[in-house]
Amino acid sequence: MTEKLSVETGGIDNLAKVLGVFDENLNIIARETGVSADVNGTRIELSGDGERVLLAKTVLERLVAIVKSGETLDRSRIIYCVELAKEGNASGIEKIMSGVVAITSRGKQIKCKTVGQKTYVDAIKKNAVVFGVGPAGTGKTYLAVATAVSAFKSKEVEKIILTRPAVEAGEKLGFLPGDLQTKVDPYLRPLYDALQEMFGLDTYVKLMERGVIEIAPLAYMRGRTLSNAFIILDEAQNTTKEQMKMFLTRLGENAKMVITGDLTQVDLPEGKKSGLKEAVEVLKDVDGIKTVFLTAKDVVRHPLVTEIVKAYEKYENKDRQ
Repeated sequence: MTEKLSVETGGIDNLAKVLGVFDENLNIIARETGVSADVNGTRIELSGDGERVLLAKTVLERLVAIVKSGETLDRSRIIYCVELAKEGNASGIEKIMSGVVAITSRGKQIKCKTVGQKTYVDAIKKNAVVFGVGPAGTGKTYLAVATAVSAFKSKEVEKIILTRPAVEAGEKLGFLPGDLQTKVDPYLRPLYDALQEMFGLDTYVKLMERGVIEIAPLAYMRGRTLSNAFIILDEAQNTTKEQMKMFLTRLGENAKMVITGDLTQVDLPEGKKSGLKEAVEVLKDVDGIKTVFLTAKDVVRHPLVTEIVKAYEKYENKDRQ
């Protein structure tokens, strides 16, 4: 039986943003939900199978709310909203819209774009130690840096420390020209870039000079107690179990640690177990420590990245069987 429902967008501007260029957004919604969609004034009219029409209406109502909040729509976000609604988790769409993680030096608001990202940021705010585990493009490092900057600006911490293991820090790195900082800079570049975007170049340079921001290889953490600081360990899948234990035991008073990594991209020598993999298992029942697993659904880069991640996950799962 054919059902007909409509969604009011609340104005021409909202309608245009929901429809997209040449109605591209609306066509995606119609295709993904299996309904027919037409525009009547500022309303979008839907027709088709009852359950499908109700699904499309739910998605459109959430998308209208997104554009009214000032957010933009793109193909990946629309498809993600459809998937959430199909799973019966339409309320998750409002969940990811609420709250600003940080504001960049140019005034851009950094917000979570997926339910997984929102869960991750909430976990960071509530726990002393958080492991963010997931594939490339899920925003693990970027959101951790954004949360660190927000905590610093609100005076929750006095210092931001970012570190990564330099897996080439042995004999291969030794042949490169320059001092140690020059040699490890390429490993730390993503952290520099994120901080510069958040603070602006001038403020970033001043904070670096004052030692308020510290970016260093993991080896520099040995023997220290890190207090009143927000510490991020990036690319943690490339730590050994000894390095991970050393890092975690640096935690001092009023400090917060975020450890990020992708367990599918371990660059350690064959036979070496990832310290991240072991830590997630060892510490899973410890209060104050939370692990958030991000998936292909949380990828916010080019839509093809999501498909690449899914293809690899499918391939690796087939290999395990």
